[in-house]
Amino acid sequence: MKTGNLFNQGDSVTVLKTGESLTISKFQFVKHMKKYCYKVQEQPNTFYFEEEFEGSKK
Repeated sequence: MKTGNLFNQGDSVTVLKTGESLTISKFQFVKHMKKYCYKVQEQPNTFYFEEEFEGSKK
């Protein structure tokens, strides 16, 4: 199934503001904001939007 998200489960990403390397554990589309949010393995109670990661096109 093709989705519009930039990152998938298991991808390693870098947070733009901190330079911290994290691993995506799950992602979800936030309908009213029209963008994807991501949970990471290293911080299970924190979520990020894709524009907060290095390599995002936004």
